[in-house]
Amino acid sequence: MKWFKVFESKESALNTIPDKGVKLLLLGQRRIALARFDDKIFATADACPHNGESLSKGSINYLGEIICPWHNYRFNIKSGTECQNRTQDLQTFPIECRADGLFIGIPE
Repeated sequence: MKWFKVFESKESALNTIPDKGVKLLLLGQRRIALARFDDKIFATADACPHNGESLSKGSINYLGEIICPWHNYRFNIKSGTECQNRTQDLQTFPIECRADGLFIGIPE
């Protein structure tokens, strides 16, 4: 696992990503959707496994599901599980809040 610093602090992340919002993060060639729900930050692959639409264009519902803007597929932002088993699950990435910033873990 390789760790990348994406924010100077958790507070910085919370100030950048609105509640129930999603932002695109580019790490080299990798597209990551950063989502905020209940003042926690989550990271998933940006491409919906169903048809490849950018999840950073989507939204987060009251259940903590990231919703694809194209066909409304819903994925649990904690586990990546597709809520109705219609497609494969979404890849998720660990987030760590450290004294020197907020980091995302990417498999090597």
